[in-house]
Amino acid sequence: MVIEQLNSIIKNSKNILLVSHINPDGDTLGSMCGLYSLIKDNLKKKCDMVAVSDVPVTYNFLPYVDEVKHISQLDLSREYDLVVTIDVAAIDRCADAEKLFKKAKNTINIDHHETNIGYAGVNIIEPQAAATGEIILEIAEKLEWKVSLETAINLYVAIVTDTGCFKFSNTTQRTMESAGKLISFGVNPSEIYQKCYESSSKDMVLFQSYCVNKAEFLNDDKIAYTIVYKKDLEKFNNQGEDFTDGLTEKLRAIRTTEVAFVVKELNSTTSKVSMRSKEKDIAQVCSAFGGGGHKLAAGAVIKATPKKAVDMLIEEIKKKLYD
Repeated sequence: MVIEQLNSIIKNSKNILLVSHINPDGDTLGSMCGLYSLIKDNLKKKCDMVAVSDVPVTYNFLPYVDEVKHISQLDLSREYDLVVTIDVAAIDRCADAEKLFKKAKNTINIDHHETNIGYAGVNIIEPQAAATGEIILEIAEKLEWKVSLETAINLYVAIVTDTGCFKFSNTTQRTMESAGKLISFGVNPSEIYQKCYESSSKDMVLFQSYCVNKAEFLNDDKIAYTIVYKKDLEKFNNQGEDFTDGLTEKLRAIRTTEVAFVVKELNSTTSKVSMRSKEKDIAQVCSAFGGGGHKLAAGAVIKATPKKAVDMLIEEIKKKLYD
């Protein structure tokens, strides 16, 4: 019923905007470009796509990603018939694009984060889905939309990156079946893996080695964290790659680690947190700071310096997870 409602709204909308979350990853970008491709191929409509942060160079190979506009390129006073948020757990994760969302005649929210409260007019939220890409594929199947190779590549990237190449605990039978369907449309898994996981620059590899080397450990090495300062990124010649991508997972991979997090300095008063765990429910930790995500993978933005943010996080982790 909700998917039919989505179909009707899209069909009756002339001006459509698709919105990814801040600091875009493979799921939000792949799902957004995948939905763009589906609408273009099946409804003969062209949507605008927007990112409120730069698109990581890792994902420059995605079909239609060159159509994604930076928020600075859009007129924020414009009123769209429809704004669709994709893989956006909370509306403030759209940053300035929230203004366009609030002005829109219709809004749709497609997501898989369990902390999503359903902030749009139409909400398609499936926490049991490993990635928003899974949900987009399901929508296409129920509406009997044609799935092109371009669509399939985008949705496969969405799924493969949000499952850590099918190794995270969110991987299910549904996930593997979805991936199999996308492969049947012509996706080359080996090629996608290489582009997503074996195309890092030398500077990125050296940067992550540096960050892991200066990691701190607490609670008998059960808690591991590292801080990323802006000066660190400058030192390693960051030129558009998301140098912190996968860094938290490297700390979680240590045998003794139960909770791992990376605190990244955004400016002198704001820090971004990426947190991972093996079994502990860290979504409740991040939600204390207005963030959220999944039980084993969550994040937040904290109005504090990196060192202060670390102190606040450690206090919350110990209170929520170890008391």
